[in-house]
Amino acid sequence: MLRPPIEPMHAAPVRRLPEPDSCAGGCVYEPKWDGWRALVFVEEDRVYLQSRSGRPLAAYFPDISRLARNALPAGTVVDGELIIWEAQRAATSFALLQRRVSAGRHLPREVAAHPAHLVVFDLLHTPAGPLLSAPLAQRAARLTSLLADAPPQLTRCPQTVDPQIATDWMRDWADAGVEGLVIKGLAGTYQPGRRGWAKLRTRTTTEAIVGGVTGSLADPGTLLLGHLDRTAHRPPAAAVPPGAARGGRRRGGGPRVRARPMATPGHVRPLPT
Repeated sequence: MLRPPIEPMHAAPVRRLPEPDSCAGGCVYEPKWDGWRALVFVEEDRVYLQSRSGRPLAAYFPDISRLARNALPAGTVVDGELIIWEAQRAATSFALLQRRVSAGRHLPREVAAHPAHLVVFDLLHTPAGPLLSAPLAQRAARLTSLLADAPPQLTRCPQTVDPQIATDWMRDWADAGVEGLVIKGLAGTYQPGRRGWAKLRTRTTTEAIVGGVTGSLADPGTLLLGHLDRTAHRPPAAAVPPGAARGGRRRGGGPRVRARPMATPGHVRPLPT
């Protein structure tokens, strides 16, 4: 039986969607969810949830622990993403995941109001033994069979070998909390700690006028951005926080800002895109 902690397999960023024949055994594409990575170990006397960094999570997700204990046989280890669906926004909510950690004595209320889901995308161990050296195609088939009768909160991550379907997922599911795609080779093994997969993030770009800057232009702290409308007015569009203003990435898919010169007369400040 695999024992926690195990460093999960990782994905390296790419700029373009890999071609179907560029992966070992052919590529398979999965949605990349905006949640918390979790490995679930179902043992005889407990269910252990492990974060990406190896920390225990079961205390914050008793609903997932209970479901895994009832739906999965002892000796099972799966890899997936914890998400919480916010019905009002019709999207996953990273903030609701974080509230699980800070809820304290109100955790039962959070669990009842906002149940978590585990989107499972890999099977590392079964009661018969480890599957780390098995090809992904075999692991995926056994995972589908394992979750055939599982409750909706333990769900199989969608997969496709069709790049057009994967592209449609990126476009159509972005507002629901899908950050992009993870691309894997069907002949690939599971290699803990290695960046053997690829990930392509969804990007949305726009142009705006810089209305104000805190800090210097070379190292801005915060930017006040606005859009030109048809009357040439500049209503505020957003206040971009530190980190994003420097080109960094905000948690939850926040904006990245890249400046380029603006040639319009009367405006000589950089224009972020």
